[in-house]
Amino acid sequence: MAEAQGEVRLMDVPVYNMSGKEVGTMSIDEQALGGSINAALIKQAYVRYHANLRQGSSRTRGRKDIAGSTAKIYKQKGTGRARHGTRKVNLFKGGGHTFAKSRPKADYRKDMPTKMRRKANRNALLAKLIDNEVKIIDDLSLSAPKTKDFVKLMEALGIDRRALVALAHGDKSKNVRLGARNIDDVALCSVEQINCFELLNHRYLIVGKAELEGWLAGPSSQIDKLAKVAPMGRREETD
Repeated sequence: MAEAQGEVRLMDVPVYNMSGKEVGTMSIDEQALGGSINAALIKQAYVRYHANLRQGSSRTRGRKDIAGSTAKIYKQKGTGRARHGTRKVNLFKGGGHTFAKSRPKADYRKDMPTKMRRKANRNALLAKLIDNEVKIIDDLSLSAPKTKDFVKLMEALGIDRRALVALAHGDKSKNVRLGARNIDDVALCSVEQINCFELLNHRYLIVGKAELEGWLAGPSSQIDKLAKVAPMGRREETD
């Protein structure tokens, strides 16, 4: 049966505690995340995020750019060795490149409308939810900044690949941040920085229930004209 346009379709996503046990579910509207996977949109946003990481400052140094003496290293004749002048040539270790890159700084940045980026980010989250790769924690916090405690959580959740941990600001997530930062294949970010590039670069997403609810209802939810007319988080103008 065809779905009615604008109909709310809820996904019941498991919610776990810090021991890795399921303690409830969280209902998420599929339509608010795009309804279905839009691979073309996700790819466009991914390429945009990736391109904007490039600095465009790749350079190599020629002979004139190498610091040091220009004196002849030994006399021209009588040594039985090849004729050489300065040590700045490309034949010596530390010398300049033969064809040095000296072009102006390149700009690889790509632009994309804000509403499209937000739709792509939410659609990438939907893809993770469909694949059961989002681990929602009822209260993502640790009593002490111990790495072994966070490792136990990952083992209890069955996480054996790269994971992205989205944290809230403040002292509540400080111990989690300190405990997880030394673990291989674990990346940390603030919940506001969740985007399709980070989601696709990591197999799992670990996020607190309150943090995910705030992200879903925050500025990322403005994918219509309100994003331009009345954006969330705008500072109020004072006389």
